[in-house]
Amino acid sequence: MVPLKTRILLADDHTVVRQGLRFILDSESDLEVVAEASNGNEAVARALLEDIDLAILDIAMPTMTGLQAARELSRRRPKLKMLILSMHDDEGYLYEALRAGTAGYVLKSVADRDLVAACRAAMRGEPFLYAGAERALVRDYVQAARAGDPVPEDPLTPREQQIVKLIAESNTNRQIAELLTISEKTVETHRANILEKLGMRDRVELTRYAIRRGLVEP
Repeated sequence: MVPLKTRILLADDHTVVRQGLRFILDSESDLEVVAEASNGNEAVARALLEDIDLAILDIAMPTMTGLQAARELSRRRPKLKMLILSMHDDEGYLYEALRAGTAGYVLKSVADRDLVAACRAAMRGEPFLYAGAERALVRDYVQAARAGDPVPEDPLTPREQQIVKLIAESNTNRQIAELLTISEKTVETHRANILEKLGMRDRVELTRYAIRRGLVEP
């Protein structure tokens, strides 16, 4: 059942962006932003509280991306509705957002037009895709089916993706260990496994990979 007023968590690391989006959402009688977050860890912690009906997650945030946060929330609070907010009109990110359990993918460039409709669709249990995304999904799945190929998966686990993100953000092994509450030795082990999986040699190559995968912004 859709609540009379949807309580929203808005997560984006840019204060000005959050203010603009909050204005759009709070202008609607059935939508209300009741919490904000500036990074992925904050977003997960806040969204786990029961007073949130819908989490709007920016795809590129510090400590944990919107996609990583969505996967975590999908696992820990599966009934929570989620939307991904992104500046990237990219089918790869769209696929990842849907796999992460979100209800839709909204482009920042047209958020003033699409965000309210996306929120309402998500609360009704309906998917929301930006203009052109449905055609892209159908085309790519048809092509993959004809070729007998699955949609490519990321070879890294969610934990490994998180460590790659933190490495690309110039964190040391000690800082990563403190952020994730694990030992430096565990971080070093993860790092070695990641390099082996990806066939890479150093931080520079990992940073390029992180940018390609949307874990950090260039």
